[in-house]
Amino acid sequence: MSADHSTKQNSHEGIEDPIIRPMRLADVEGVAAIERVCFSDPWSARAFAAEVTGAGGRNWVWVVESRSEIIGYLVAWCVEDEVHLANIAVAPDRRGRGIGRSLMNRLLKKARERKSAWIALEVRFSNDAARGLYESLGFRSVAIRKLYYQREGEDALVMMYHLPPEPLRTEEE
Repeated sequence: MSADHSTKQNSHEGIEDPIIRPMRLADVEGVAAIERVCFSDPWSARAFAAEVTGAGGRNWVWVVESRSEIIGYLVAWCVEDEVHLANIAVAPDRRGRGIGRSLMNRLLKKARERKSAWIALEVRFSNDAARGLYESLGFRSVAIRKLYYQREGEDALVMMYHLPPEPLRTEEE
């Protein structure tokens, strides 16, 4: 998907020519279909449409597409020096092939380019696969949000990734 990803981490086995691109209104129904399969309290198609059309370009709203099919997506909000991962999912039949990792690597790259101080997210305690991915990328647990997922009565783990500031350059450099 991008030259900065290693083959081992992002082999995308069985997925032809996946690309990450900005979400369009035409993608919203496909994204909402994945959302309904993945989450018990899903965002609506209308919510995704609002993400696509709103925020004046300050937020990142991406899809992963393979052979004209949407197979994953990510929504991140940029506020001040923080990036908040609001939503990410990969179609269940496409998981375990590096798609989520590629989306997260793109997020990390864009946050660095933006000179953000950190990336924050919430994840279900029971979502071992997502927690493992975030930890492998360098996210650290910082807090618990009690009953964050109210429908199931489940807590969320708040995780953060601190982006180190660029070193100051001296006049000699």
